[in-house]
Amino acid sequence: MEIKLLNQKYELIKNYKDAFNIEELKARYEDYFEKYDYILGDYAYAKLRLKGFYNDNNKDVTNINNYKQIDRYITDFCAFDCKYFIIKKK
Repeated sequence: MEIKLLNQKYELIKNYKDAFNIEELKARYEDYFEKYDYILGDYAYAKLRLKGFYNDNNKDVTNINNYKQIDRYITDFCAFDCKYFIIKKK
């Protein structure tokens, strides 16, 4: 599924527990997120939270925003077994 947000196109690559809702994403998305290669959307207290992640080869990658660490981030910083989705920049 292709998604267009402001000036950027994304592809939905994971939709755990049917979390993806385009209207909620559009309401929360800002151009700030366009620099990231991936965006994680998770729900806490029925509110959508967004977090950006980079590929390994991105000059701005750090341990906390490396896409390879996304599973650890979900385990450590998201509510237990919460619904979430991941979109990837095209």
